[in-house]
Amino acid sequence: MAAELETERLRLRQWREIDVDPLYAFYRDPQSQAIYGSDISRSDVWRRIALIVGHFQIRGFGLYALEDKESLELAGYAGLWFPDGWDDIEVGYGIAPKFRGRGYATEAARRVRDHGFGKLGLPSLVSYINPTNVTSIRVAEKLGAAPDGEFIMHGKPHMIYRHIST
Repeated sequence: MAAELETERLRLRQWREIDVDPLYAFYRDPQSQAIYGSDISRSDVWRRIALIVGHFQIRGFGLYALEDKESLELAGYAGLWFPDGWDDIEVGYGIAPKFRGRGYATEAARRVRDHGFGKLGLPSLVSYINPTNVTSIRVAEKLGAAPDGEFIMHGKPHMIYRHIST
């Protein structure tokens, strides 16, 4: 299993079964539902976590659970995602409602992007962003990513933001 990563305020760790309910709460939030849809059940969340764990096994990298170091609560997720059929490895992130507005998405995404380019030696990274998700667009832009086309995900167009190695 991949090593854990850290930032000043976050521990990027592997998923645990106790993360199901907090991640389910993330998906039940109206802002999350606007991006991910409103039909996600608790069982779907359990399966998503299992999928992420399997992705780590197959690819050697994946989406980490973000743990706030101060409260030890699940603050969201961030990591590198590359399922079959995708053109590029994605820097992905999502922040739990309680932790939004603190810069955690930028902090976590920067850490996984730097890990991908540095330790993993990946040649290219992108973020696929729903065009209505202005918060994620701002995060990508803060990290120096620039628009680079469009990608259809789940039947919907997403903007491709290409990251550059720093």
